Amino acid sequence: MTLDAVLSRIDTDLPEALDRLLHLLRIPSISTDPAYKADCAKAADWLVEDLKSLGFEASSRPTPGHPMVVAHGGEGDKHLLFYGHYDVQPVDPLSLWDRDPFDPEIQDTPKGKVIRARGASDDKGQLMTFLEACRAWKAVYGTLPGKLTIFFEGEEESGSPSLIPFMQANAAELKADIALICDTGLFSDTAPAIVTMLRGLLGEELTIHAANKDLHSGSFGGAAQNPIRVLSRILGNMHDAQGHITIPQFYDGVTELPDDIRQQWQGLAFDHASFLASVGLSVPAGEQDRTPLEMLWSRPTAEINGIWGGYTGDGFKTVLPAQAHAKISFRLVGDQDPEAIRKNFRAWVEAQLPADCSVEWKSHGAGPASVMPIDDPAFEIARAGLSEEWGRKAAYVGCGGSIPIAGYFKTYLGMDALLMGFGRDDDQIHSPNEKYDLECFHKGIRSWARILAKLA
Repeated sequence: MTLDAVLSRIDTDLPEALDRLLHLLRIPSISTDPAYKADCAKAADWLVEDLKSLGFEASSRPTPGHPMVVAHGGEGDKHLLFYGHYDVQPVDPLSLWDRDPFDPEIQDTPKGKVIRARGASDDKGQLMTFLEACRAWKAVYGTLPGKLTIFFEGEEESGSPSLIPFMQANAAELKADIALICDTGLFSDTAPAIVTMLRGLLGEELTIHAANKDLHSGSFGGAAQNPIRVLSRILGNMHDAQGHITIPQFYDGVTELPDDIRQQWQGLAFDHASFLASVGLSVPAGEQDRTPLEMLWSRPTAEINGIWGGYTGDGFKTVLPAQAHAKISFRLVGDQDPEAIRKNFRAWVEAQLPADCSVEWKSHGAGPASVMPIDDPAFEIARAGLSEEWGRKAAYVGCGGSIPIAGYFKTYLGMDALLMGFGRDDDQIHSPNEKYDLECFHKGIRSWARILAKLA
């Protein structure tokens, strides 16, 4: 028996694989809404039964929130852990959906067939690519493709409050040689990728206080301090004219790209003009001495996500507000220390406050960046499998967003993670009318079969 037999089985069984995915997509496992707690448990139980049908020893593990699914099976010298999440985002606003988000359908579009449903791409369709590869392998060989641990989370879309305690309590059981994560996407419609850099994230909220009540601008304007003016001036100083961030010691721990990764990125021929044009923009606004891909993947950011104060309703009100508010997020790279940046940012703001003003702080989480060591042979092995299936050399890429689980695997289980996924930029994850291309589901299954054959 050869890998060709497994790939042929995947092709033949694709209709049944789709039926299974559609069944899972019908379960409204919205983790952030307590009204769907029973549905989250139902999704976990469905996955347990499916894993058992493949020969895994599987169970749903209770947590203070939604269950974790853990399964073990197979034999081999290399122990692989596969992670995915079965919970999904809320569907609001429902009026913007073209159909019931939990009534999945295979639809024809100008670009090909798609699976339309909430969770199709993020992350049920992705996690099922791995299970279907295992199913085909089991059907052909009678065994699972190596020593495998499956770890499915039910709270990824709601902040993962139970994840770290669960990993700490079950570290010995979960630890493997390497983790496989399927929650990312292709670089372009046909270019496979392995994410080796994930930016970290730090969130801060600040309120600047001035007078003890809102003031009439005719009576006090010119004499009284305006906290909105103070706040906007301070935040306006956060970047210089070239896009560099001015907070002291902000760039401590920022590393330069290795030459081989830089060359790969240049070879991707990223069309930043089209990327920006798709959202009505044209000019890269980050550090002007960096390429657009560096701005997105390997450079840190400081962004104002929200700013408010005073009167913002209909009509006009001549008021000097007593307070002004802002929410700031920092995307972090390399070895930047989130808590050191928090401390330096707060000190930088406070040093710029004029008389009669004070600042109140609220933290919104912090997580460091993750950089994967691609000298592990597993990375080149997986890269070869992706390249064979997609007919294009897979690239090592960065990710502008944050996927905390990758860092948690390193911090709490001492293992690195391989991040591969088959989503496309137009999948509309977290938005109405989410979809997953049928081609991506099909080739995703085939990709995992090739990778498992080489890894395990």
